[in-house]
Amino acid sequence: MTQRLAALPGWTLKAGKLHRELTFADFTRPSGFMTDVAREADALDHHPEWFNVYNRVVIDLATHDAGGITTLDFELARRAEDLAGRRARPAP
Repeated sequence: MTQRLAALPGWTLKAGKLHRELTFADFTRPSGFMTDVAREADALDHHPEWFNVYNRVVIDLATHDAGGITTLDFELARRAEDLAGRRARPAP
């Protein structure tokens, strides 16, 4: 798990979940980012816990049925990170 987490810059472990806080340049970019991630989450049938206020998005990923972090969480985190990069790299 340590190696997989190291491959996701900005992601940490918090309360037994993969955790990422993203700050975007303005109010509209997080909305587009969340829409993009929602499509990926639906494709994986694996959905994030997240929170958005103005230009900030907080994401937590864990597989509740498995009682922790699984391959699906790492895959959705990777896809979310790729999508964040396409929306003008957010500040860590």
